[in-house]
Amino acid sequence: MRNLDKYKGVIPAFYACYDEEGNVSPERVQNLTKYFIEKSVKGLYVNGSSGECIYQSVEDRKVILENVMKVAKGKLTIIAHVGCNNTKDSRELASHAESLGVDAIASIPPIYFHLPEYSIAQYWNDISEAAPNTDFVIYNIPQLAGVALTGSLFAKMRENPRVIGVKNSSMPVQDIQMFKQDAGDDYIIFNGPDEQFISGRVIGADAGIGGTYGVMPELFLKMDELVKEGNLELARKIQYDVDAIIYKMCSAHGNMYAVIKEILRINEDLDIGSVRKPLTALVEDDMAIAKEAANMIKACKEKYLS
Repeated sequence: MRNLDKYKGVIPAFYACYDEEGNVSPERVQNLTKYFIEKSVKGLYVNGSSGECIYQSVEDRKVILENVMKVAKGKLTIIAHVGCNNTKDSRELASHAESLGVDAIASIPPIYFHLPEYSIAQYWNDISEAAPNTDFVIYNIPQLAGVALTGSLFAKMRENPRVIGVKNSSMPVQDIQMFKQDAGDDYIIFNGPDEQFISGRVIGADAGIGGTYGVMPELFLKMDELVKEGNLELARKIQYDVDAIIYKMCSAHGNMYAVIKEILRINEDLDIGSVRKPLTALVEDDMAIAKEAANMIKACKEKYLS
């Protein structure tokens, strides 16, 4: 069996860090990485959905990962999402990620065209081949990618010895159960939807990767601890309150990640810019929502962590 312990824990999805002109800011990338180290999370998932990767160039994503690794190497488990909507760019990012010493690479399936499973498998294997000494994580997010990881496709991908598991962001928790049952303990399944963190963990997820962890990592770390202890009653109470915070962040006119970045300014004095168009930045009326969500996070920390 492989040693997968370095992946087991709370792994926030890293946020895109921009300057005032909307360009990637190496300094702010490093500052955000330091913040996560101070919060004692297990690792980071870099250049995924929460990192706005779909709206960034290959060079942008290289700069981000380089500056994460300058700070995090040896201190955090780093999974670099390298998927692009073509194999060439994905392979370039995979090779680059391996050269920096990441722990794993990951990729969504190709989007837009609904490709047959053998084409998706070839895409993932071609990417993995470009990083031959690095673990590979399948990213299943059918509600956005338009393609779901099936049992047969997962079985095909397990023929690749570098494949270690699935970041499962589909909403049915049953998918986690099915992937875990099919793959066994030699593979790791990450819970993706933050709103079902404890549900995913209880049904078989070994760890979690999520886009809202970063704005309240202490609460997800506490839930993870409680699940391990078997204290599901208290874990459920925290999950309900965390979900209320997520719903509040999603209620703004601006994109949820713009709200998250404003909360980081309010609660952590951490400025990582706004979001990149076509994602919508905050409007004036959103500031009250961000402040309310920030206060909800503070109240939850006082309630459950003090």
